[in-house]
Amino acid sequence: MQDIQIVWQQVLEKLELRISSVSFMLWIKTIKPIEIDDKDNFVIAAQSVSAKNQILRNFIDKIGECCFEIVGKPLKIVVLDQNEEIEYLKNNKVDEKNISAKEEKNPFIEKFTFDNFVVGKSNQFVYAAARTVAEHPGKRYNPLFIYGGVGLGKTHLLHSIGNYIREFSPNLNIKYTTCEQFTNDYISSLYSPTKNKAIMEFRGKYRNLDVLMVDDIQFISRGKETQEEFFHTFNELIMSNKQVIICSDRPPKDIPTLEDRLRSRFASGLIHDIQQPDIETRIAILHKKSQLEKYYAEDEVINYIAEHIDTNIRELEGKLSEVYFLATLSGKKIATMDEVKDIFSNQREEHKNDLTADKIISVVCDYFNISYQDIVGKKKSKEIVEPRMISIYLISEMLSLPLVNIGKLFGGRDHTTIMHSRDKISQDLKNNKKTQTLVNEIKKML
Repeated sequence: MQDIQIVWQQVLEKLELRISSVSFMLWIKTIKPIEIDDKDNFVIAAQSVSAKNQILRNFIDKIGECCFEIVGKPLKIVVLDQNEEIEYLKNNKVDEKNISAKEEKNPFIEKFTFDNFVVGKSNQFVYAAARTVAEHPGKRYNPLFIYGGVGLGKTHLLHSIGNYIREFSPNLNIKYTTCEQFTNDYISSLYSPTKNKAIMEFRGKYRNLDVLMVDDIQFISRGKETQEEFFHTFNELIMSNKQVIICSDRPPKDIPTLEDRLRSRFASGLIHDIQQPDIETRIAILHKKSQLEKYYAEDEVINYIAEHIDTNIRELEGKLSEVYFLATLSGKKIATMDEVKDIFSNQREEHKNDLTADKIISVVCDYFNISYQDIVGKKKSKEIVEPRMISIYLISEMLSLPLVNIGKLFGGRDHTTIMHSRDKISQDLKNNKKTQTLVNEIKKML
């Protein structure tokens, strides 16, 4: 069985695409994986009794589906509350490494390799850059900045680089981290009882490296101290010819919390995006998934899914897994169009009335990394005004609410203000490529 932390991290990545961001943050992200036992029970712990009840009532099936996609067989999901967790750990011999924090050297997902990465027109240049960096760390394209929407393959490329370096340059000290983890580690060092020692240990952890990978840099803190620390970490590694690889869901110029000097440093290397895969690439991805996971499906099934899912690779592969999972429940060894029709028709009905103004605003807030109160409040700074106008436009277009009602959602603004925002974004969509990209990516998240 794979390491429990690696399995759960992959499950989280899939769940994040299938439930609302609010539900994910409240009920899912706080779950603690305990173990997968020899009876194929996946034991997880919720943070409270109410959280456990929410998970059992609303998310247990989706967790089961995602686990099946990762491990390749059905698992029974067992949810514990805090007291049950204590009792369970007391009565069962659970490897403490499984439920502790991740090891200092983050393990890379073994199946994420260059060989398993499907190359197409949408990603061939960034693939070539990633491969070059893996073969010659610190010598070409330094820093390498990869950006693109959710589920397009950024994480796969990062882990491919990591796996390649570990195999062919095992003497190199390589670290993969998220921006959130970097921030949390730094804050912890500041509040340590032995502050000076803790800060020195933190700097040793992030600067005595040959390769540093940082994922989700768009979540970098607005705090000056954190950015200052990252700036000096970045500079020291680059000046020492150590490789830095950074991932984000948007280019540096579109990260509102990023200081100008960091934007400038990132631009000193290679910045490249991963785009949405075209139909031929999507079909190739599904065939590769079928081959790797032994998901047997008719060609008609593969083609149908590729034609109807054009948002991102995770959703594409997830849909194939759902279809095959349904086929196995029916006792079939190969998925057919019967399962496809069931899955797609059920989801159309399920999501028919799912979209609300509140969800649109929340997704826009997530995308721009701003708070809900800021976007509906009185602030008029540039980093707030644009997301607010996009929210207004999307609510008007996708829900057809009266302008007066939309105004009430945004702090009681009058209908002329709402009309101006709607029309401004509508006009920008005709000739502003940046606005087109922003709106399209947010629509896909919805």
